[in-house]
Order: sequence, then structure tokens, then C-alpha cells
Amino acid sequence: MSICQNNLSFRIFMKELKYINKYFKKYKVKLLIGVIITIIARIFSLVMPPYVSKSIAAVEDFLSTPGADKAALQSTLLTYILIIVGSTLLSAFFTFLMRQTIINVSRYIEFDLKNEIFRHYEKLSLNFYKKNRTGDLMNRISEDVNQVRMYAGPAVMYSIQTLTLFVCVVPIMFYKSPSMAFYSLIPLPFLSYLIYRISKVIHKRSTVVQQYLSTLSTFSQETFSGIFVIKAYNIEPRINRETEVIAEDGRRKSMSLARVDAWFMPLMTLLIGISSTIAIYVGGNQYIKGEIETVGIIAEFIIYITMLTWPVVIVGWLTSTVQRAEASQKRINEFLNTVPQIQNHNPEPTPIGGKIEFRNVSFTYEDTNITAINKLSFTLNRGETLAIIGKTGSGKSTVLDLIGRLYDVSEGEILIDDVPLKQLNLYDVRKALGTVPQEAFLFSDSIKNNIRFGKADATDQEVIDAAKRAEVHKNIVKFTKKYDTVLGERGITLSGGQKQRVSIARALLKDPEIFLFDDCLSAVDTETEEKILKHLNKVSKEKTTIIVSHRISSARNADKIIVLEDGSIAQQGTHNQLINTEGQYKDLYLTQLSEKEM
Repeated sequence: MSICQNNLSFRIFMKELKYINKYFKKYKVKLLIGVIITIIARIFSLVMPPYVSKSIAAVEDFLSTPGADKAALQSTLLTYILIIVGSTLLSAFFTFLMRQTIINVSRYIEFDLKNEIFRHYEKLSLNFYKKNRTGDLMNRISEDVNQVRMYAGPAVMYSIQTLTLFVCVVPIMFYKSPSMAFYSLIPLPFLSYLIYRISKVIHKRSTVVQQYLSTLSTFSQETFSGIFVIKAYNIEPRINRETEVIAEDGRRKSMSLARVDAWFMPLMTLLIGISSTIAIYVGGNQYIKGEIETVGIIAEFIIYITMLTWPVVIVGWLTSTVQRAEASQKRINEFLNTVPQIQNHNPEPTPIGGKIEFRNVSFTYEDTNITAINKLSFTLNRGETLAIIGKTGSGKSTVLDLIGRLYDVSEGEILIDDVPLKQLNLYDVRKALGTVPQEAFLFSDSIKNNIRFGKADATDQEVIDAAKRAEVHKNIVKFTKKYDTVLGERGITLSGGQKQRVSIARALLKDPEIFLFDDCLSAVDTETEEKILKHLNKVSKEKTTIIVSHRISSARNADKIIVLEDGSIAQQGTHNQLINTEGQYKDLYLTQLSEKEM
């Protein structure tokens, strides 16, 4: 029963790490060279013990032979020493080459695996990111991948080295003295059993530690990102207490793992010491009885046992490393096996004109089960501007998300240029969009590179022209480094209005076929808003534009206006038509007009 359970555990363990076998195949030539070099290095290391034995035997012969030639002894010892030193140097040289090949391969695998994970992260839908925290994602692409690298490099290298030594050394020991070899190797099976028992515990506790690290990364990321709110509400003491609780939890879990790890070295040192003592005792008795010719055989055996010390010790480390790698690869596989909800069904290039049509579109958010869009239909021709007005939660932003296929519709159909959206190349659709989100996201880079984000090859003058059209150029030139000013995380260096305008400049520079503006002027004063809208009207004459806003001033010049309520159209028409019709639009217009007059 126990053997069956062990085999099952081994198969499950191998199932997780089988994922990186494709990388071993990719670098099989380098690995093969590394294996050959490893074997050569170990063969050269085996030259030394016999010559130590021969050196001792030569001294014994000299001491036991009256009138022996001292010069001959010195010559013999010098020859043996040169062989020992030469073989040791060659072994060291090939060991260096071994590390340069196999360890380098592990770095290549780490590079490839991180890129694969990152590319997969990019493909996953927004629902995935709603369910998983940023800290956990970061931990899996850093800490977990590092654990797998240790398996793909050092663990593989030491496994080959250990196997080679056992295959070569053990037969030599039995050839030299079967009884001495048998008795001195008796502790090894006990050591293997202890390693197996301890490794099972390590596997469980290392998984718990990796999960804790994800929690810590998430907490740290959220704390640093929200440091402004923490300071504003003066809750640093509370955050400190929470940090101490998390740190204490991590200490307990790490110490629990460390206590198990701590058993390895003492147990192995003890058992190796027992093996050496047995070799000396058994070998000494054999020498006394004349069963071995020289004391040098005992010295040779001690060297062999010493040579086996590191492989035996490394077995414990290998087991621990492989168990951690298995736990980490399992966590990685959970994400890599997640199928992106948004699929690109057409890899062929598809040109985008700009006509947009919604046909009875409905959409329900998977995580909240809230129906944001309900039987929505409208048509927007190329070159036209549509304004979407509505209360918070009416589904305005969801319309833009559906056009960019950040989500797929639950019912109905969206068409672009009279072609169903799902039949178009996903990446061509997104390339044709210039999206300005409600919450402008800027990177920790220069202002210039943030504007250039949508068009990497844009010239400095193009960047400046886009900033001028977004009415942010005058603000930028007041900074000491102007366009080379490096922003803080999420653009914290800028005000809310400045961030929105930099985000608008980014979209304008891209010069897309379709503009999607999601309430992106909410933090801008009305005077600046008017100027930006005038620039947008000039730029978007041949473009399809959708403006989501809660301000009538942003919507009044649109060719079409729709008022959303609970995901459905409550009103639609032009500005003049709607202000002369009783309804939500007119009420909003009158409210904002009176506020402006005040």
C-alpha cells in the first residue's frame, strides 16, 4: 500500500514539473554537453584516491625495506603528487565548465518561463485580474519562477554529479574491499529513508510559505500604492499593526519550514561520520589480519566516503529544492492553464474603417452578476461623434469596454464596418482604438514616453503637438526637466486634470480610427474643457468618436446623443432635440446651467 502511494505521489509530482520539459528539449544540446563535462570532471576527481593509497604504500615499503633507495621514494612520491595535483586541477577546470553550461541553461529557462508567463498574463481577460491580486501575480513570476530555476539548474547539475559519483565510486569500493564497502555504506539506506520522510513535510510547508509570500507581496503592493490615502487618514499605526500580524504569520511559517530543513545537515554529518568510523574499524581489523596489503586502502576508503559526503548531503538539498520547485510550478501552472476568455478568432490582418453598430447587445458582469447593458442598439457611421450620457452605473463605460473587446457580449452582437466584432482580428481592432479611460493610468517614466506610449516612433515635435492639443503643454514646460520629467508611480507627480490631459495627448498622438473618451475631462475646468473639445472636433472630423460624460458641455456638439438608464436607451437625439424634450437630459442640462450661472 505504501509503495503504491509513493508511486502515485511521484507521478503527481512529475506531472507538475513536466511542464518545463519543453525547455529541456530546447536546450538539449547544451545540457548534453554539460552532462558529458560533468562525467569527465568526476572521472578526473577519481584519479586522486588510488594515488594517495599508492603514496602511503610506497612509504610503508620504504620503511619496511632495509637499505631502500630514498631518492627513488622521493621520485615516486613526486610523480604521484604531480598526478594528484594535475587530476585535481583538471577536475576543477571541468567543474567550472559544468557550471557554465548547466547553470546557464537554467538562466535561459528562467528567462523563457518569465516571458511565457508575462505574455499569458497579457492575454488574460479583465475578469481574471478582478479575481487575482497584483501581489500574487508578481510573486508567481518572480519567487515561484526562481524556485523552478533552482530545479532546472543546480538541482539537475548536482543530480548528474551525484549519480556519476555513486556509479563510479561504489563499484570501486566493492572492488577494493567488499566487506569494508558493505559495512561503511550501511548508513546510506537509513539516510535515504529519513530524507523521504522529511521531504514530504518540506513539500507541504514550502507550499504554505509560497502562499504566504503572495499574501505579503499583495499587502505591500496595495500599501505602497495607497500610501496617499494611508497618510491622509492617519492610519499608519493600524497599518503597522497589520504588518506585524502578517510578518508574525510569515515568521511562524518560515520557522516551521526551517526547523525541518535544519534536520538535514546534522543527520547527514552524523551518518557520514558513522560511515567513516566503520571504514576505519573494519579496515583496521582487515589490515591486522593481513586481508588488505596496506593502510593506504583505509585512507583511500575515507577519501571515497568523503567524496560521497557531498552527494549524500546534496540529496537532502535536492529533495527540498525539487519539492519547492514542484509547489511553485503547480502555482504557475494554475495560471498558465487558465484559458483567456477573449480569443482572437481571426489571425489575418483586418483593416478597420470605423463604423460601429450595436444590435440588441446585453452584458452581465460575471463576478457581480449585474446586467450593465440591456438590449442596447445604435449605429454610428465613420466620422460621426456619439455622446453617451447617464447616471453612475448606467452602463456608459461598459459600452466602451465592449467595443475594445475587454469583455465579450452576453447576448446580441457588435459589428464594426458591418462585420461581427469577433470575426475581426482582435489586435487590429485594438490598434484602431484611441482609448482615454476615466482613471488615467500613467507609468513611472518620463512625460514624453508616457505620451509616446501609443506611438513609440513619434518624434519630439509630434509629442509636443499632441500635448498642445490636449492643453497640457503649458503645464509641462513649467517643470524643471519639462518633457523629460520622470513621473512617480501611477503619475502621482501630476494633478488629476494633468493626468487626464496627458492621457488625452497619448490618444491624439496615436491618431487612431476610433476615439473612445470615457469621462476623461471630469477633472478639468470648463474653460480648458472647451479648448480641448475644439481641438478634438478638428482632429476627429474623419474619425469615429464616442464621448462618455456626465457634462452636457462635452456632449452638446456630438452628432448623436444617447441617454442610458439601467443599460438601456432612455433618450436619444441631438442636443437641440433633447433640451426641448422632457426627460433626464433636459433636467441635467438645466441643473448644470444653473450651477454655471451661480
